[in-house]
Amino acid sequence: MGGLLSKLFGKKSSESSTEFDDLVEGLVVGVIEKSNLSLSYEINFDDDANSVEIELFGEDEGLLKSRDGQLLDAIQLLITRVIQHKFESIRASVIVDSSGFRKEAVDALVSLAEKLKGIALKKKKSVYFRALPPRDRKVIHQYLADDERIKSHSVGDGLYKKIKIYPIRQNNEELVAAE
Repeated sequence: MGGLLSKLFGKKSSESSTEFDDLVEGLVVGVIEKSNLSLSYEINFDDDANSVEIELFGEDEGLLKSRDGQLLDAIQLLITRVIQHKFESIRASVIVDSSGFRKEAVDALVSLAEKLKGIALKKKKSVYFRALPPRDRKVIHQYLADDERIKSHSVGDGLYKKIKIYPIRQNNEELVAAE
């Protein structure tokens, strides 16, 4: 493993597109080989958006999705950090996914946020969403920002925080009625 890490975090490269593409592909291949996972991959580079989407699939994709996709997150973080180290001036967005897991997770968060928004509007009082990591909180806050009748903010300390969802009060202190 030392060889892989020294290759990854070794001397900084000049910033050419071919080197970037080769680095990302080398990282994906290296992670798959060193982990002994039975996976294949597809990489899509979007130079206009400065993004890289990596799709992993195969026999072991269930392991990638288990525990709320922690292995997907770890691979994504590793690839992002190596890119940041090797290409300091490039701010590429890296997404590692497997069979639409990320979209399913976002859809589940939005569905739960919609349910809690309905409860807050119906009961005219605050409701709380369980403690979530920053990425998931961002999804909830962005979704709820589209509705003028409701507000949300994060509550707590540390990485994982709860989300408070509450109806907006009008000038006369009456709560905005639900639809």
